[in-house]
Amino acid sequence: MAAVTSVSFSAISQSAERKSSVSPSRYVDTFRFRSNVSFDCFNVRSSNSSFSSNSSTSRFVVHCMSTDLPTVAETKMNFLKAYKRPIPTVYNTVLQELIVLQHLIKYKKSYRYDPVFALGFVTVYDQLMEGYPSEEDRDAIFKAYIEALNEDPVQYRADAQKFEEWARTQNANTLVDFSSRDGEVENILKDIAQRAGTKNSFCYSRLFAVGLFRLLELANVTDPTILEKLCASLNTDKKSVDRDLDVYRNLLSKLVQAKELLKEYVEREKKKRGERESQKANEAVTKCLGDYQYAGR
Repeated sequence: MAAVTSVSFSAISQSAERKSSVSPSRYVDTFRFRSNVSFDCFNVRSSNSSFSSNSSTSRFVVHCMSTDLPTVAETKMNFLKAYKRPIPTVYNTVLQELIVLQHLIKYKKSYRYDPVFALGFVTVYDQLMEGYPSEEDRDAIFKAYIEALNEDPVQYRADAQKFEEWARTQNANTLVDFSSRDGEVENILKDIAQRAGTKNSFCYSRLFAVGLFRLLELANVTDPTILEKLCASLNTDKKSVDRDLDVYRNLLSKLVQAKELLKEYVEREKKKRGERESQKANEAVTKCLGDYQYAGR
C-alpha cells in the first residue's frame, strides 16, 4: 500500500511545469478523456508567477487572502464535517490537495464563478472518482466538497450538463464563432471573454483550461488550430492553456498508475483473506471429524 501513497502529485506538477510548451497537435491527437482515467490536483498560478515555489506561494497568499476570508484549514474542516466517512487514500490524497488549491482560486480577488470552470471541475471530479465503490458516497463527497467552498453543487452539475449538451451540437466553426450568435451559452461565453479581456475580473486556472478542452472533445473537434481560435475568442492565453493541458495529461497518467496499484493491493488482500478463511474452515472440518471419530470409539 505504501507504493500507492508515495505518488507525490505536487512534485509531479512542479516537474511538469518546467517543461516547454507543446504544440497543439501533440495533445489534440493524444489527450483524450477515457472512462478509466482519473485526475490529479492542479497548481494555481498568480498573475505574475507560477504557484510552484515557496516564495511564489507566499506572495500569492498575501495577495489573495485577507483576514475576513475563510482559511484553508476552515475549508478543509468544513469538508470533513460534511462528509465524515473514511475515503480510500488514493482518492482522499488527491481530494485534499485539490480542495486546498481550489480554495486559493475561489478566494482570489479576480475570481468569479463561471460554467466553463464548473465543467472543468466536474470533468476532473468524475474522472478522479471513476470506479469509486459507492455511487451514493461519490455524490455525497461532491456535495460536501463544493459546499465547503461556499458554492452550490447543484449549480455546478447543472451548468456542466448544459455546456456538455451545447457542445455536442457544435462544430469547429460554431464553437469558435459564439460571439456572433445569441443564446444562453453563447451569452455566458461572451461575458467570460469580456471579463478576461479586462484582466482584473477573470481568474484563469487549469480547471478552466480543462473545461475548454472538454468543449472541444464533445464537439468532436480534432483540428489543433481550433483551440487557438477559441482561446483568442475568449481572450485567454493559449500558451498557458497548452502548458496546463500537458500537465493535466501527465498527471492523469500518474493517477491511473496509482489506482492500478490500489486495485492490485485490494485484490491481493482479498486473496489472502480468502485463503485465511479457507484455512479456518478446513481446520474446523478437521476438528469436527476428529471429534466424531473420537466419539465413535
